[in-house]
Amino acid sequence: MEAHIGDSIVLESERVGQPPHTGVIEDVLQQQPLRCRVRWEDGHESIVSPAAGAARIEPKNAKSLG
Repeated sequence: MEAHIGDSIVLESERVGQPPHTGVIEDVLQQQPLRCRVRWEDGHESIVSPAAGAARIEPKNAKSLG
C-alpha cells in the first residue's frame, strides 16, 4: 500500500456496525510498512501504522475523476 500526502485513508472499524474512520494523510513517515500522520474528520491527528487489510488509501486525484 503506497500513500502520498493529501491522499485519504479509510480505516475499517474493529467493531461490527461501526462506521470506518476517514482522514487525510498529512505526512508519510515510512512507506514499508506504512506509517503516516493523519488528520481525522473530527480534526484530531495521530500517527498510524495500519495492519494489512485494515485500511485503504484513496488517492487525492481519484476524487476528481468521477
